[in-house]
Amino acid sequence: MSQTKRNLKAPFLLHGGDYNPDQWLKYPDVLKEDIELMKLAHTNTFSVGIFAWSALEPEEGVYNFEWLDKIFDDIHSFGGKVILATPSGARPAWMSRKYPDVLRVNAERVKQLHGGRHNHCFSSPTYLDKTQTINRKLAERYGDHPALLLWHISNEYGGDCHCERCQAAFREWLKERYDGNLEALNDAWWGPFWSHTFTEWEQVESPSPNGEDGVHGLRLDWRRFVTDQTVRFMENELVPIREITPDIPVTTNFMADTPDLIPFRGLDYNRFADKIDVISWDAYPTWHNDWETTAELAMKVGFIDDLYRTMKNQPFLLMENTPSMVNWHPVNKAKRPGMHILASMQMLAHGSDSILYFQWRKSRGSTEKFHGAVVDHDRSPGNRVFREVAELGKKMEKLAALKGTHRTAEVALLYDWENDWALQDAQGYGLDSKQYIQTMHAHYRPFWKRDIPVDVIMKDHDFSQYKLLVVPMLYMMEDRTAAKLESFVKNGGKLVMTYISGVVNEHDLVHKGSWHEKLAEVFGIQPSETDTLYPRDCNKVFYEGKHYELKDYATVLDLAGATTKGVYEEDFYAGTPAVTKHAYGKGIAYYIGGRLEDTFQEDFYGQLLAAERILPPVGITKPDGVSIQVRCNTKSVFVFVMNFNEEEKDIQLDQVYEDVLDGGSLSGVLRLHPYEVKVLRVDK
Repeated sequence: MSQTKRNLKAPFLLHGGDYNPDQWLKYPDVLKEDIELMKLAHTNTFSVGIFAWSALEPEEGVYNFEWLDKIFDDIHSFGGKVILATPSGARPAWMSRKYPDVLRVNAERVKQLHGGRHNHCFSSPTYLDKTQTINRKLAERYGDHPALLLWHISNEYGGDCHCERCQAAFREWLKERYDGNLEALNDAWWGPFWSHTFTEWEQVESPSPNGEDGVHGLRLDWRRFVTDQTVRFMENELVPIREITPDIPVTTNFMADTPDLIPFRGLDYNRFADKIDVISWDAYPTWHNDWETTAELAMKVGFIDDLYRTMKNQPFLLMENTPSMVNWHPVNKAKRPGMHILASMQMLAHGSDSILYFQWRKSRGSTEKFHGAVVDHDRSPGNRVFREVAELGKKMEKLAALKGTHRTAEVALLYDWENDWALQDAQGYGLDSKQYIQTMHAHYRPFWKRDIPVDVIMKDHDFSQYKLLVVPMLYMMEDRTAAKLESFVKNGGKLVMTYISGVVNEHDLVHKGSWHEKLAEVFGIQPSETDTLYPRDCNKVFYEGKHYELKDYATVLDLAGATTKGVYEEDFYAGTPAVTKHAYGKGIAYYIGGRLEDTFQEDFYGQLLAAERILPPVGITKPDGVSIQVRCNTKSVFVFVMNFNEEEKDIQLDQVYEDVLDGGSLSGVLRLHPYEVKVLRVDK
């Protein structure tokens, strides 16, 4: 796949979203009204064609593009841009009936009926051919249209197929992974356990609740295969697009699981990063929920923003969000006045070059008729939601210079999808308390609260550019990652690792000697056992003159050169090391042996940041719940000051700033209303 650099050719930040004119073809007055409302809403970019296959090809080989021609021309008429989607996310009914091989088979080995979306077989030769054909038609017709900005490949890829074709593809994938050596596969999957040794490749099947679902190596490889199979399916879609429109960038929209707002677990998104030109994601936080503060939820949003931004080390796109509410949360609460603008500005602050919505206009029927939209059923530009969208659009027009700007970080957190899969499967520790993503949040939070920029990186990224690298709960660690960590510390980096790290290799097999020997060398310790606590249990750790509560996990450590910085206070391991420090080469490795309260992370990282002189980009003094994030170009620093509190808060500016949104200059004490945002500028 070509790695040609393809940039978004738009002079503005993108504002608009998913537009489904194919639902309104019988209502030309509505389509005409849409164009006028788009201008009133200060929107400029629209994603079209996402689920439009039946409108584009109502019968096999019979195409209807005239309606889409008009949409392109109408949007172009006011200077707007089009993100053109390939329609593979939901195929037409005629195809399912005529070509049943396109239908998926679920893990119970039951063939699915037509319906829903993303229920296609990734191995179906029919579907591979049909998607290429329709994509070629679209590229040939619209590739030279001046409104075409970006290709939107399918929509929210996900799911798997267990049909015989996919089983055969899985076996071929395994043969390639294990060099055709069945004995190597059996070794990797620990085949003798429960007599699960395979003697022929044809005996291998995907995991199923009706059959084998407990071989961890099998489950891990199946998830890897599904990711690779999905990537290959996407690459098949890209063939005519890259051929006909080589200069138009492509994206596919990533997801986050709610209500916890964690990275989507079904696919390893890092495997997509070098195949697409722009990272985009769909964000639906549960704002105003009753289990966490607004600031806490904003922190989780920031974590995923930093994860997706760092994948390509460039601005990302917010491809979908709602201007009001969704229709699929357990409780679908409307955004309060001001929240939409605040949440949008946070996206821009963390690196997005767009605010795009699902959806532009509410559907009249089916499952999304009550999902939030810019245009409600009343079709009025005077309602609250429309007015807030228009207000945001005006603000974004004043922020055009932000487009393409980036941010640098001296701190990185290491996140790994495969590690998450393996840790979910681990039948040990606490089945409900492993909480990998929540642990990532616990170690991200102290930096977010201090406004310290963070990159959330993958194990294949370059570690050397950071001063501080934090590695929470990297349960699965291959030799290559351990070697990179060793090199990072040896060359002067500061590394923090936690309990339940380095336990198994890439096949989910426990390392010989129970811990990776390279880690023992770097950290100067040897974990001897991990104590798992019941929810009501607790211990304490004494660190730097203070007592901290410990829950869930405590690793008993034997010193092998490290210095004890904190000790357990209770249980049979009272008085033994809980937090250690080890000088290695030019750097230092810290190990945190237990799950400690947030106050510990606040104090521990506060001391580390001070020691390493890692400072916020600006010196503004602010209270909790106010977040400050920056983006820079060669001339300017843009400072986003965001109040994620339900009450007014005062901040103290450290210098004179230009007020980008309201004009004039600001200095001294600044009072922020609830949910208020200020965007400040200063020369770099």
